[in-house]
Amino acid sequence: MDDLLKTFQISSAGMRVQGSRLKVISQNIANAESLAQDPNGKPYRRQIITFKNELDRAVGLDTVRVRNVRPDMSDFGKRFQPNHPAADADGYVLTPNVSTLTEMTDMREAQRSYEANLSIIKSSRSMLMSTIDVLR
Repeated sequence: MDDLLKTFQISSAGMRVQGSRLKVISQNIANAESLAQDPNGKPYRRQIITFKNELDRAVGLDTVRVRNVRPDMSDFGKRFQPNHPAADADGYVLTPNVSTLTEMTDMREAQRSYEANLSIIKSSRSMLMSTIDVLR
């Protein structure tokens, strides 16, 4: 029975970090077209979430946690838009380094990981309920 409870802990930690990952991805998508408002400003910079294994002393297990959310330092794009307030002397505006296709792919992967952890919790719950029924 103790192993089933540990399974719940591990899967719930996985669901928490994937939920955090989905939040970061949705912020990236929401800001995919956020441009600077002056020539010296910078557009939105994509955020990346990283994970780590950490010992949960309460249950004595390694579980996954969010390590940090950091900016993606890849180059900004450029778009010719000479009438925009953030346009440089050549008429180009820096655009966010967010690829909606990449974000949607990451979102789908995070969703599948979340669903896999949820499936494990459902299966463990079913086994726990069966064990309780046998013990009655």
